[in-house]
Amino acid sequence: MRASIKDQLYCFREYSGCLCYFVNLSVAKFPDFLKNVNFDLIIFHTTLLSDRFAGSRLESAKGMEFICKELASIEHLKQSDTVKIALPQDEWFFIDAVNYIINEFGINFVCTVAPESEWKKIFYNVDFAKVKFAQVLTGYLAPETLKEINSMEEKIKEKTIDIGYRARKSPYCLGRLGFLKTTIADVFSTNSKKYALKTDISLKEEDTFLGSDWYEFLLKCKYIIGVEGGASLMDKDGTIWERTNNYLKQHPNAEFEEVESEIFPGMDGKLHNVAISPRHLECCATKSCQILVEGEYNGILKPDIHYIPVKMDFSNIDEVLQTVADDDRREAIVDAAYRDIVSSGKYTYKSYVELIIKESLPLGNNESKKLSNKEKLLYYVNILREFLNMRKIQAVAVLLKHFPSLRNTLFKLSMKVKK
Repeated sequence: MRASIKDQLYCFREYSGCLCYFVNLSVAKFPDFLKNVNFDLIIFHTTLLSDRFAGSRLESAKGMEFICKELASIEHLKQSDTVKIALPQDEWFFIDAVNYIINEFGINFVCTVAPESEWKKIFYNVDFAKVKFAQVLTGYLAPETLKEINSMEEKIKEKTIDIGYRARKSPYCLGRLGFLKTTIADVFSTNSKKYALKTDISLKEEDTFLGSDWYEFLLKCKYIIGVEGGASLMDKDGTIWERTNNYLKQHPNAEFEEVESEIFPGMDGKLHNVAISPRHLECCATKSCQILVEGEYNGILKPDIHYIPVKMDFSNIDEVLQTVADDDRREAIVDAAYRDIVSSGKYTYKSYVELIIKESLPLGNNESKKLSNKEKLLYYVNILREFLNMRKIQAVAVLLKHFPSLRNTLFKLSMKVKK
């Protein structure tokens, strides 16, 4: 589990002032002993809603069937009158599945990372008179994370990497905006050579940093390149994803323009789904100077104050790399970013949880109900159950970290089983 996702998942237990029950449907079904608990709030977390990506790897026609099977053990929640929240992310892909869950399960409140201008495009068959929406960030800063970073910083005395970057190779079906994650890696890898800079830039899956390894990497980097999260192309049912993958199997060397012309002509750019990502905040916390493609960044990061801007067409790449080589602006930029983003305390998980409770519960009431002895017992049974499930997941993660070749083998096997 990525560190930012873990922080977002457990922030409700940390800051809500309530007893929080966690149920991981990827590991086990919804337990019968929780079906009679009178919950105050039910949250469909990002990690659940992202299961639609697993469904997409089958044919798109089977995608919805896959989602329905994943949710089979929580069918009873459809009849629940409890306030229900959905926390979708990546609201460009297989959005039919997200809308299905919102409508079928009677979601009352959606916390989306998409700008308000795009809500009606994305949630096209949701009744806005019945469902409340609010824009949130994809991730925030947690005090524990900052303590961990500060502790690690004492051991890592010097930043030894000039320019660093990690991302997955972006699929063409995100549109040009999403594909920038790949383009920026190629541009900086190629152009930084003539400035004799030490770089650590990779799009390889096996080079992904999990947990605290990611913070260690950031602390070693003087500069981190990056782009806004999001996409400029919406794929309602996974069809574009499927057709793009099939086309690339037949034409593995096809460039973006060719795929666009064949698969989604005239569609790119009709969606403007952009957002700042957790890594931008984490860079501020590790005092890694960000070099970012010009964008909005939710109005939080300002060019030439909090980051060094690079133009969308990379026409000022040499000017930016010369700035890196001179290294005379970095200190002022990282100090401003730390002061305005980290020290200000504006972008914390505490404020995130408070917003959700205030906007979703009547009168913002987050006081837990009195529990009977039986309910207390079940609560602690569930904590033990969740602890053991997480240990299973972590054991697999450690195994895959040391034996990366197993990833593709296990994935292909799991897809065969699901088919």
